[in-house]
Amino acid sequence: MAPTSDVIFDRGLDRFGEVLDQVPADGWDLASPCEGWTVLDVLGHLSTALNMGASLLRGEQPTWPEAERPAHLVTDEPVTFYRASAAACRAALEGADLDVVMDTPMGPRRVADRLAFPAVDLFVHAWDIGRAIGGEVAAPADVIEFAHGYLDPLPTEVTRPAGGAFGPEVDAPADATATEAFVAWTGRDPR
Repeated sequence: MAPTSDVIFDRGLDRFGEVLDQVPADGWDLASPCEGWTVLDVLGHLSTALNMGASLLRGEQPTWPEAERPAHLVTDEPVTFYRASAAACRAALEGADLDVVMDTPMGPRRVADRLAFPAVDLFVHAWDIGRAIGGEVAAPADVIEFAHGYLDPLPTEVTRPAGGAFGPEVDAPADATATEAFVAWTGRDPR
């Protein structure tokens, strides 16, 4: 049976934390694969996805913080900041009703459906940070399948708006691994 968005989200919290633990003390200012963003910017950006996920799980509409740069959203030592955000998400996961329907810009949607995007974001941005620090981060096959199953049916203007989460799909090399094909699908140069 395919994993659900809450399971992917929980696993993503672990995966992202594992990658973040590998960032060297002087690595927060390294350039990431996200154009114009450092590793710390990626963490700051991801914190908005985590806050969105926790809000949804509590049955609340998410709010979006404003900052000149995503890095400015990181208000503590980066790993400590992430662990606090992940703990809040896990607390919100306990007993959450994933079948609650909420209003969204795309119309009424279940919490489980809305949680899918931050769940996928954790794996994509784990890859971003892994790449920035010179590591390899593989996306599990079931996460890739989940991402395609959830996002492929959505209109392009939702998944790939100008300046949005995913850029235009990049052509993956003929010998691309499953992870490389996945990140190319998200608009990233896999190599």
